[in-house]
Amino acid sequence: MSFIEKIHDFIRHNRLMDKNKKYLVALSGGADSVSLILALKELGFDVDAVHCNFHLRGKESERDEQFCISLCKKKGIEIHIVHFNTLEYAALHKISIEMAARNLRYAYFEQLRNDICADGICVGHHREDSVETLLINLIRGTGINGLTGIAPKNGFILRPMLCVSRADIEKYLNDKGQDFVTDSTNLIDDVTRNKIRLNLMPLIRSINPSADKDIANTANRINEAAKVFNNAIEKAADRVSTTKGDCTIINIPSLLNEISPEYTLYNILSRFSFSPATIEDIYNKLQSQVQSGKIFSSATHRILIDRNDIIVEPIDKGTDKRMTVPECGTYVYSETTKLRIKETEIDGSFKISREKHVASFDATKVKFPIKIRKTAEGDWFVPFGMNGKKLISDYLTDRKVSLFDKQRQLVITDADGNIIWIVGERPDNRFKIESGSAKALVIELVKN
Repeated sequence: MSFIEKIHDFIRHNRLMDKNKKYLVALSGGADSVSLILALKELGFDVDAVHCNFHLRGKESERDEQFCISLCKKKGIEIHIVHFNTLEYAALHKISIEMAARNLRYAYFEQLRNDICADGICVGHHREDSVETLLINLIRGTGINGLTGIAPKNGFILRPMLCVSRADIEKYLNDKGQDFVTDSTNLIDDVTRNKIRLNLMPLIRSINPSADKDIANTANRINEAAKVFNNAIEKAADRVSTTKGDCTIINIPSLLNEISPEYTLYNILSRFSFSPATIEDIYNKLQSQVQSGKIFSSATHRILIDRNDIIVEPIDKGTDKRMTVPECGTYVYSETTKLRIKETEIDGSFKISREKHVASFDATKVKFPIKIRKTAEGDWFVPFGMNGKKLISDYLTDRKVSLFDKQRQLVITDADGNIIWIVGERPDNRFKIESGSAKALVIELVKN
């Protein structure tokens, strides 16, 4: 089977491209990208080239740009050129040069794709690239998905050449008499991928000359196995977890009863930016007797191990928000919470609401301005119907409220700092309506 036939069959098998749609091809000027754009053009696909000049290799960068311009002019292909100050971007974002170039490249690709209404962005990864990726993941430590190599399609990124080798590419270009440029940095073993390409792969090939093909075939088989595995893990995740608002709650006994509890936990928690090391630590904590009350955090979420549950919630950026209320009215505390406060006469038609989200007080006992805030350490009140003090933390513990819910709990205080209501829970007995009360202060919690 010829080079072109291999790519055509691969595109068809993976449903990568449609000849009625437009595509971008990332063109560096190297053998991989040159063979890709020529092959797609030969197969009849509508393609534009896009070249990124990162200004990292001096005259070599300018050489590559001119080569791509000349090639596209000769082949009748429209080309889009973009220039980046990669070093400045890397310094500004405190990331490596390689990561900076990647971020800049793919961000521009997506912008251009939208601008010209392209259906995908084709990149020149081939079989050896996929093998190298597998080995990198294996060396760094990976789950089953890291052993599947590079995917033919990832969002709008398409890889039509994963079915061919570097030797196939060079032979195709040689047969066509087509030259290409060489990035000199690819010949220096200063980064992990280059070390694998230049040092490790030759050693592996000395053991098994067909190692590239055999490893790629293994990756394909693992990919099929991963589909079955991931489907089973997704179903397990659904069985052990529930969603309550912004929170995800994982039942620990149900989790530990699954065939693969650690992978099930990883499947759930990796969605919330938790690292594999943190997830492993959390799982290990589940095996110990003393686990309740442990807290873990990622960049976006935090976790509480609470009795038989793992509670995952977004990090609240407004933890210390306090609101002063000078008079009756409607007040918005947050996007999800507002309070209606009104004063009313106590007459024959007045009834004290028994709903938890509504509290009624003797208006003469409550001094304005009142304040709305989250509960703090040492807060106490006199529970309605009782005479003695009780710490709010103890009250909420008795109510089996989780630590996260405790930290979220709102209280309302009067002008003297006395807590009049644990919002949505219980009012303070000191401010209750009695037989001689003439006016009521009614506060209603409204959840948006």
